[in-house]
Amino acid sequence: MKSLQPTLFLKIFLWFGAVMVTVIVGSFVVAELSHPVEPPTRRPLDQILSGYAREASQEYERSGQAALVAYLDRIQRESNLRAFLFNSQLEELSGRRFPAEAAMVARRVFETGHPEVFDEGSPPLFARPTLTDSGTQYVLVSEPPRRTPPSVFHPIMHVMAVIFVGGLFCYGLARYLTSPVSKLRAATQELARGNLAARVVPTLGKRRDELASLAADFDRMAETIESLINSQRRLLGDISHELRSPLARLNVALELARQRSGVEATTALERIQREAEILNEMIGQLLALTRLESGAEQIQKGEFDLALLVREITDDADFEARSRNRSVRLESSETCIVLGSEPLLRRAIENVVRNAVQYTSEGTGVEVKLECGVKAHGEEIENQGPDKWAAVITVRDHGAGVPEQALAEIFRPFYRVDDARDRQAGGVGLGLAIAERAVRLHRGSVEAANVATGGLVVTIVLPASGGKTKSTDYADSAD
Repeated sequence: MKSLQPTLFLKIFLWFGAVMVTVIVGSFVVAELSHPVEPPTRRPLDQILSGYAREASQEYERSGQAALVAYLDRIQRESNLRAFLFNSQLEELSGRRFPAEAAMVARRVFETGHPEVFDEGSPPLFARPTLTDSGTQYVLVSEPPRRTPPSVFHPIMHVMAVIFVGGLFCYGLARYLTSPVSKLRAATQELARGNLAARVVPTLGKRRDELASLAADFDRMAETIESLINSQRRLLGDISHELRSPLARLNVALELARQRSGVEATTALERIQREAEILNEMIGQLLALTRLESGAEQIQKGEFDLALLVREITDDADFEARSRNRSVRLESSETCIVLGSEPLLRRAIENVVRNAVQYTSEGTGVEVKLECGVKAHGEEIENQGPDKWAAVITVRDHGAGVPEQALAEIFRPFYRVDDARDRQAGGVGLGLAIAERAVRLHRGSVEAANVATGGLVVTIVLPASGGKTKSTDYADSAD
């Protein structure tokens, strides 16, 4: 199940993003607040405009209107300043179109003899008087370029562009930092599912940092675990094979002893025979478990109806259980086509059902149910896609159950629960382990849970290759 908490990637991405946005916005605010106020430019502007007025009036007196127009055009090109020259009759000498307020400002200057500023319009008008060498007075009225109000759009777009580029950088950095962790987690899950060949370093490329070192440590750990488990499997297999020969000789010697002994030895010989049969069964289960875990078990897959298989298993188990004042009942079954090894799945389901018969209370029954439909939970089935069919087999007994802390352990080889499920009640602790390995080879899952009203329920989930058909109730026909 995926955690609902924020992932490491999301945390790193958000933290880097928050820091980046804070720095950008803070820098923008500080820059705006500390923007230097433009110093007063009245005196330099007066000097510039006075110089323009003097030159314009001299050009007009020296070369006429055409020279004045050329000079004023040059001023506009160089300083983006429109200028108009008025004489004492308030005539504009260049013949250019001028603002309506220009003549009024010029008249005021002629009256006062001082520079004037008309700032009631937009843009404002600056008027400067000048006196030529011939004693003629003129007034130069200038119009600065119109100022457009500062737009907030451009700074915002600039900030958004920086945030976008920074966001891409944060995403790449967060992905770079968390990618090895994701691969390490995937390899850990593979290892937990039994894939001992899962490794991380080959997926990291040429990365060389602390996370790569952690991945290398994980690979060394996985190699050690794989070596130990493979050694254990080989040891179990070798011991199982080696025990078959002396066990066969023991059976031969037992038959000879039975032929030569009297009635007094019958009880002891029968006990020896039972123990030999138990030992033979244990060896057979050990060999089966070894073949499953080592991959030596060849799985010949084919499509078959799981409902028919479950029906056969429950009928056989019920026939044996009735001799022990117990029963096995198939409550419901849905026709469900699965792709797999029928003998292997028969052994797995049979082990679970017989284990339930072993521990259900005397006078009670084991309830078996098969459902076929879209799986809503279970990691292995989910990984195949949301629309895959799954067969769900539940086997419930009415025994004492097992301690909660032991529910995940009962599928380990030779694991035994001390109180309710001791050696006198059951086998050697290999049946459920074999069932779990067989189901896992079919990309399924098996889990156990206690029932609130008493007993244990084991759930087997298998991927199915076909949909369900109508449900058949066998509750009455099982009796």
